[in-house]
Amino acid sequence: MNRLTLINDALAPADQALIHVSDLALQRGYGIFDFFKVINGNPVFLDNHLDRFYRSAARMRLQPVMPADILREKIAELIAANNLIQSGVRITLTGGYSPDGYTISHPNLIVTEQPLNLPTSIHEQGISLITFPYQRQLPDVKTIDYLMAVWLQDKISQAQAADVLYHYDDCITECPRANIFMVTSSNVLITPANNILKGVTRHRVLEIAAGEMKVEERDINKEEIYKAREVFITSTTKHLMPVKLIDGKIIGTGTAGETTRYLCNKYNQSVYGK
Repeated sequence: MNRLTLINDALAPADQALIHVSDLALQRGYGIFDFFKVINGNPVFLDNHLDRFYRSAARMRLQPVMPADILREKIAELIAANNLIQSGVRITLTGGYSPDGYTISHPNLIVTEQPLNLPTSIHEQGISLITFPYQRQLPDVKTIDYLMAVWLQDKISQAQAADVLYHYDDCITECPRANIFMVTSSNVLITPANNILKGVTRHRVLEIAAGEMKVEERDINKEEIYKAREVFITSTTKHLMPVKLIDGKIIGTGTAGETTRYLCNKYNQSVYGK
């Protein structure tokens, strides 16, 4: 099916949604994006995603094609036209058509929508992660640069893992597309505070946990997370995903823990309204 895509200020069939080869997104990988889910035609946590999108644009010195209220209207038109029950919407802002392949120009806005299957309950078995020393450039910005994450796919596959967990100066930071949390033996919820992209799902989990348990945002060293009672990652598409192994070391009991289950149920209630 040829779904509609928003290119700058106009809807077009996806196979006609084109940009020129001189765009800095193609020439230098320069651009930003955000991604949110839609359930029954309703965007989930859209305010948070748009806030981050415009913050990222400002940090990258990219002039938005339109203000947030107009973009919100255009997104609503796109969602209504494509009429998908569950979907993921990606908003991309490029570096624009550069005259010399190096200078930022007037950005291009691309908004796409694809069907999306979302979890409704916790993943009982959990996933495995491997660690890798790496620090993303401008970590507080959601850029289109996933060079290291893509390059590491063979290594992840060979380790029979689901994803990679970056660390910097012996402190863990994030996965390429997810934030990470750990729960201590005394039921303290901890998540890294520095050198990360602060995700929308991360923000919602911290809101849920506030008043329910002790919460800390701080550096976590690798040895500390190996000894955690529970570990889980968060993202727009994964919600809360338990982690059973890191670098082959079993985390806790090797299955979803009690705190992870509780927070996952609360989060899903906020998403699905039940």
